[in-house]
Amino acid sequence: MTPNKTSNTAAYTGIFTAVAASICCITPVLALIAGTSGIASTFSWIEPFRPYLIGLTIIILVFAWYQKLRPKTQEEIDCACEDDAKSSFWQSKRFLLIVTLFAALMLAFPYYSNLFYAQPTKDIVYVSQSNIKKQTFEVAGMTCAGCEARVESEVNKLDGIISVKASYENAITIVEFDKTKTDLPAIRKAIEKTGYKVVENTIKENNR
Repeated sequence: MTPNKTSNTAAYTGIFTAVAASICCITPVLALIAGTSGIASTFSWIEPFRPYLIGLTIIILVFAWYQKLRPKTQEEIDCACEDDAKSSFWQSKRFLLIVTLFAALMLAFPYYSNLFYAQPTKDIVYVSQSNIKKQTFEVAGMTCAGCEARVESEVNKLDGIISVKASYENAITIVEFDKTKTDLPAIRKAIEKTGYKVVENTIKENNR
């Protein structure tokens, strides 16, 4: 296999591993676009392997660039055919650069995926202190900031929500709400509409 073909194979493999590394955060965005919440947490099991996939992607792309930039040996020059001499766009450095940039965008996706979720603006309304409740929900399946934003966006659509803060690192969502306008089942339903699950018997009331 020629260096160009080896480099191309590595480039395609790099795309695959880069997408795989962030697919757990890509699927919620696709679910939002498609209106299909059920697939949101489908690939959450991949999250523990993300550091390894990132490392593999970097190694593969470094190898691809090495194959592309290293000087050819005399034997490779002598064996080069006319097609190799006139490399197509798909075998060019420009294509490999595009692949590298795309891979970088995929690897960084979890850090900017929250931009895809619009947080609705809420009017400031006076709520009697006696009507305010604060609950902590244990939520399974969140893996990145995009997952947090997805949950917060959905819960914020309910009437009576004062504040909502999701944390994928702690696997919880804390909701402050007006109990005269919404209740725990409605909030739970909103969270699970995103594709993530509220763990049974783990809803905790926070003391104010």
